[in-house]
Amino acid sequence: MWVRTRTELRGVRRRRPNSCLDHLIVAPLWPKYGVNLGTLLRTCDAVGACLAVPRKPWIRDALAKGNTLRQPSCVHWVNEPVTWLAAQRATGSDVVGVELTDESIRLVELRPARRRTVVVLGHESDGIPLEATELLDTAVEIPMLGTGLSLNVAVAGSLIAYKLAGLV
Repeated sequence: MWVRTRTELRGVRRRRPNSCLDHLIVAPLWPKYGVNLGTLLRTCDAVGACLAVPRKPWIRDALAKGNTLRQPSCVHWVNEPVTWLAAQRATGSDVVGVELTDESIRLVELRPARRRTVVVLGHESDGIPLEATELLDTAVEIPMLGTGLSLNVAVAGSLIAYKLAGLV
């Protein structure tokens, strides 16, 4: 088995970051832990997605600390999360939320995005607020066998992003 060297990997990776492709937007709009945002930003880069985050004083620092990429990434700043989500839906975007509802589909049933899609991630303890849940076109459940109630936002967002990007 041959393991690729860093030089070989650099040869097949993009030299410049993705500009805003405006196809897949991962939106942790109610983040609890800043450390997860940098990790999620790196996943967005890997799948060609943008990150949408609330405009809060601590978010910019959290992204700077957690982002290990050397190039700037696509970040959309959101002032009012629910208003922003309603606007995304009104312009024809699919709005997919990671949430347990009566109508949630399992992760395995989620198909790759065929048009502009916003992935909504809620607060790690409280989930997506009710007024935002009403704006979802699809709710996705990530099955868990353990005793935890949820995954952290970086892990959940990464799973959904890879699935919607058609990479798994």
